[in-house]
Amino acid sequence: MGYLALLRRNRNFRLLWMAQVISEIGDWFYTVAIYSLLLEYTGSAKSIALAFTLQVLPQFLSSPTAGVINDRLSRRRVMIFADWARAVIVAGMLFVRGPEMVTFLYALLFLETIMWALFEPGRTATIPNITEGPDVITGNALSSITWSFNFAIGSALGGVIAAYFGRQTVFALNAASFVVSGFLIQRMRFVEPHMIDLPPFHPRDLFDFKPILEGFRYVRSDARLAATMFVKAGLGLIGTNWVILPILGRESFPVRMAGLTTDQSATLGMSLLLGARGFGAILGPLIAGRFARDSESRMRRFIVLGFVMASAGYLLLSRMNSTSMAALSVALGHAGTSIIWVFSTTLLQLNTEDKFRGRVFSVEFGFSVAMMAVMSTAAGALIDRGVSPFELAAFTGAVMVIPALAWLYALRLWRDD
Repeated sequence: MGYLALLRRNRNFRLLWMAQVISEIGDWFYTVAIYSLLLEYTGSAKSIALAFTLQVLPQFLSSPTAGVINDRLSRRRVMIFADWARAVIVAGMLFVRGPEMVTFLYALLFLETIMWALFEPGRTATIPNITEGPDVITGNALSSITWSFNFAIGSALGGVIAAYFGRQTVFALNAASFVVSGFLIQRMRFVEPHMIDLPPFHPRDLFDFKPILEGFRYVRSDARLAATMFVKAGLGLIGTNWVILPILGRESFPVRMAGLTTDQSATLGMSLLLGARGFGAILGPLIAGRFARDSESRMRRFIVLGFVMASAGYLLLSRMNSTSMAALSVALGHAGTSIIWVFSTTLLQLNTEDKFRGRVFSVEFGFSVAMMAVMSTAAGALIDRGVSPFELAAFTGAVMVIPALAWLYALRLWRDD
């Protein structure tokens, strides 16, 4: 009821939420189409790893500049520009019609990620500007649940549409989703406190490293804030899942139905496991949020639980031989990752000054996706060298214990509270 009340009474949040729903469903539509296309054209797990790396690594490389842009310009206008640019970039994927165009596809993925790197810190930093009090936590939880719902629905529907109507339809729908998202954000009206008394922005400011150094000093001065910033970097260790799940869905858990070709069954298997990931991510913050409420200390403790759940989910996945149990294991693991994401984001928003939020969230996202890129690249190389995806799932479950222990140790910083 709190989520519905927030959407009903807060027009700005409602518009931002609707934009998120439309654009993110489109994103997950085309992710399944891209992965199935690459496996068909190359037959290599490394192609998926490279595609995922190109979807995340530019975030790390561009995060300092993206943070400065979001702290020096209107975040609303930055989001609109990023959305419409992504519409053009994704439309270019309609021209990928054969193996010889794979390099062009990689270039488009790189450019699309640059625009995402501009958009996402602005969206996250905007939530505290359009909500207040308990609504900040409610808004973050709803945004994460929405992301998870979009992931589940988009992955499932994307696989079905790609299987029955072709990948070109998927790419066209995704491009259109960014256009609609941009128009919705254009209708938002709210005060942006970070813009007050700012000097005019000039292109040369992009090469001025003083704001970056200022942001670094700001984080370094607060050990608690610095520790919270690195929570998602620990979460990045589970980046192997972007290779594990498509491979398992295609090779070990295809959805076999009458009238489906082998390739269609494999695409639906990928959709099933990715959809299970999204379903688990919906449940995580819904359940944990009821216990944590607006208590920061409870949120910090639930982050430990999230890491434990992620570890358990992938250890169980490594032992499964049935499709339904594999899906449940994935759901458990990503219920944990979603708890980590929601609570670490909320803690940062509540404890970061508005004028620094763009830089803080850009750097936080940057470290997270850099870790994901490293792990997914390693996963693709290992699978191509003969390592079983089940063995890799077991390794992923074991390695997630490391950030759990690190965060437990970091909690001593709040001992006095």
